[in-house]
Amino acid sequence: MSTEQDPQPQPSSCEGGCDVSRRTFMGAAVATVAAALTGCDHISEAEFLQRNFRELSKQDVKEVIARLEQEYKEKYGRDVYVGNEPPIPGVIFAYALDLSRCVGCRRCVYACVKENNQSRDPQIQWIRVLQMDKEEGVNLEHDTAYYDPPEVPAEGHFYMPTACQQCKKPPCVKVCPVGATWREKDGIVVVDYNWCIGCRYCMAACPYGARHFNWGEPHLPADELNPHTHYLGNRPRYKGVVEKCTFCIQRTRNGRYPACVEICPTGSRKFGNILDPTSEIRMVLENKRVFKFKEDLDTQPNFFYFYGV
Repeated sequence: MSTEQDPQPQPSSCEGGCDVSRRTFMGAAVATVAAALTGCDHISEAEFLQRNFRELSKQDVKEVIARLEQEYKEKYGRDVYVGNEPPIPGVIFAYALDLSRCVGCRRCVYACVKENNQSRDPQIQWIRVLQMDKEEGVNLEHDTAYYDPPEVPAEGHFYMPTACQQCKKPPCVKVCPVGATWREKDGIVVVDYNWCIGCRYCMAACPYGARHFNWGEPHLPADELNPHTHYLGNRPRYKGVVEKCTFCIQRTRNGRYPACVEICPTGSRKFGNILDPTSEIRMVLENKRVFKFKEDLDTQPNFFYFYGV
């Protein structure tokens, strides 16, 4: 075994090298502070210094997305597309769910997990399906999200799926101390995962239990990764950030239905542009008796429930 010791470091010369050394030192210091604050030992200086997504220039956005795509490629060994499709002019998305048709099969839950790159272990689910007694109606004191799917629909029960209600007056947005979450022009409430500090105020403020916190590093196997993502939607998340449903922003802003709508075997889920008088969602709102979940709280959801019969 060699006993040769490394030479002692020598004082560096300031002739043309001090600025570079100082910048290198500051970059290392920033990365160290970032790791201490976030609990991540791999965070980069560029990532830590990134501004809120809404404040970035077009060039900044290109650089951020390029950095993320490279980061994901190195982590998962696959090419990942991170989109930045903006809201479509003249579109406000809305959702309606027919409680008379839902059978509680939970296919929507797992289609959402697959599409939106949620952690698999522990599995984070953005959709909860509540089983309720028909005699009691919508009674949140006696509902349960824990039932045996092979036995659905259970006699004497109905099912009420819940997720983010995409509120017009979202209380979660009001309480965020850093502005990491906001409502887009098309009605989708989004989160900038790189700006979220994990304080969980939004979780406490949300009356629907629609926000979910990553206590640990999300476990997403490379072979289960959906590589078609959006910066404000289903791109892989980090430890210590909050996430939620975004109406499958990576799909809906490209003219597709959310994954839960496509998978539903009974056609319980309706989705579309509430500003379009010919859309299916408008047909439901104008011809069915609809209600909003916890309407008395005045959050004004863009998510409606109705009975089709």
